[in-house]
Amino acid sequence: MPPVVIDNPILNSPFLEPNRHFRFSDEGITDEIAEGRRESGYFLPIASPRKKSGQMKFDTEWTQDRFFSSPRINRIRERVNLWRQGGYVGVTRTTLRLLEYWNDPGRERKLFFCQIEALETAIYLTEVASGFGDAWIENDLRQENADFNGGLPRLAMKMATGSGKTVVMGMLIAWQALNKLEDKHDRRFSDAFLIVAPGITIRDRLRVLLPQDPTNYYRERDLVPSDLTDRLGQARIVITNYHAFIPRERGDAARLTKSILTRGALSPFIETPDQMVRRVCRELGGKKQIIVLNDEAHHCYRGKPREDAEALIGDDRVEAKKRDEEARVWMSGLEAVHRKLGLRAVYDLSAPSTARWARRR
Repeated sequence: MPPVVIDNPILNSPFLEPNRHFRFSDEGITDEIAEGRRESGYFLPIASPRKKSGQMKFDTEWTQDRFFSSPRINRIRERVNLWRQGGYVGVTRTTLRLLEYWNDPGRERKLFFCQIEALETAIYLTEVASGFGDAWIENDLRQENADFNGGLPRLAMKMATGSGKTVVMGMLIAWQALNKLEDKHDRRFSDAFLIVAPGITIRDRLRVLLPQDPTNYYRERDLVPSDLTDRLGQARIVITNYHAFIPRERGDAARLTKSILTRGALSPFIETPDQMVRRVCRELGGKKQIIVLNDEAHHCYRGKPREDAEALIGDDRVEAKKRDEEARVWMSGLEAVHRKLGLRAVYDLSAPSTARWARRR
C-alpha cells in the first residue's frame, strides 16, 4: 500500500479536548477524518524472525489490527469528563481555586488540555471518586500495584513528548502542597516531595520545580495565584536521580581491608536501606507519607520473565540486563523509602509508546 500523505496533520487545538482524529485501517493510517476523540489504547509491534546476526527487527506499522483498547482508562476518562462538566463538585476550596485558575480563559500563558486533564484525573481519583460511586478505580489500582509494583501506590500519566510533563509535575506539587498547608490533618495530601530522574542532566533541568529557584515554573508558567506562591515555598522538595538509591560505602578503611574483615558476609561498611533513605531524604526534615514524582518512569519497573519470550543473545542481552539492573535499583530504592517514611502516592510521568509500558501500567 503506498504511503498516505496528509497535508495538514493538525486537527485539534492543544487547548481544547480533541474532537476529531484520523482513522486507522488494517493497512495503516488513512487521511479519513473521524469525529470524536480517539479512544485510549496502544499498538502492539510484532517481531519479525530473528536474523543470524542476533538482531531482532520490529515491524511497527500502525494498523488497526494491532490496536488494543484500554477500557479502564477510557472509562476513567468518561467519568472525569462528566465531573468536569458538572463543575468540579466534591473538591476542597484550594483545589477548586487551582482548577479555576488553570482553566481561566483570560490566562496569558494557557495550559494545554492534556496538562489540565492529567491533574483533573489525579484530583478525581484522590478527592472525588470514592464518594461518587467510583471506588472501583482505587480497588483496581490497588490490585494492579499489588501484582506489578510491590504494593507501591503508583499512578502513571502517559503523555506525548513535548506536551509539558514538567509543568504537570509542578501542578501536582502545587495541588498537593497547598492543600496540605491549608489543612495539616488532611491525610490525602502531603507537602513533602521526592522527585526522581533517570540521570544527572534531567535532574538538573527539574530545578524549575523548586519554589526558591529564580526561574521556577510556578511563576514562569503561572501555575499558582500570586498570593499563594510564597506559601508554596514551605513545601519540602528533594530532586535526585535514581543512582542515589545505590548504597554507598561507609568508613575510611581501604577496600581490601573491608573485604578481609567481612569475609564475604554482609558488610557493615555498606549503607543499609534505612541509612540510604536517611541520606537521600535528609532535606525532607523527617517528613513522612511523602509524594514521589518519577520522571521518565518507564525506566522504573520490576520485570517478570515470560516463559514464551525468546532468549536474547549478544549485545541485546547485555543491554537488557543493564536496563533491568537500573530498573531494579530505582524500584528497590522506592520500596526502601516506602518502608522507612511511607509514600502517600507515586506519580509516574512518561512518554513511551512501547507496548510493554502500556501493559504494565
